[in-house]
Amino acid sequence: MIKQSLIREILEGYPLPRLGVHGVGHWGRVLENGLRLSEETGAKKEVVALFSVFHDARRENEDTDPGHGRRGADLARRLRAEHMALSDEDFDLLVTACVHHTDGRTKGDVTVQTCWDADRLDLWRVLIVPDEAYLCTSAAKDESMQEWARPRSLSEHVPSFVREEWLVGLDELEA
Repeated sequence: MIKQSLIREILEGYPLPRLGVHGVGHWGRVLENGLRLSEETGAKKEVVALFSVFHDARRENEDTDPGHGRRGADLARRLRAEHMALSDEDFDLLVTACVHHTDGRTKGDVTVQTCWDADRLDLWRVLIVPDEAYLCTSAAKDESMQEWARPRSLSEHVPSFVREEWLVGLDELEA
């Protein structure tokens, strides 16, 4: 779904550790969370998948980083022609999801809500319990979804596709 060429292009300008708190392991978990949520919410999976790799792609630090979502959306705009075949409507959803993912919003298109929930269900990695008041969908609030996401987040699980499809090998993760 996410091609290695897109990941390589994103990582070329990614200033943080690739295995850091906001790095490729997080992107992979957000993707898995989002796809799992999409089964229940009906969200547009391609938008959810692209959100997973763009929302934190231009963070400048691992702490508070106002504007990083907008910078991620700007990167998506630059890479759209070469890497994405989204309609204008779907691209607008991607931009909205990226720009506002840290604003605490809960209202919006179900695809945008699913993106936000996918990210918020990985907050355990930074020892924050996702607040149900900031989860948008009933799918994200479901106890079984949280029971699935929590240990993956806490252990900073790196999905196998991150190593097998996105990157050539583990050595690249350390670069």
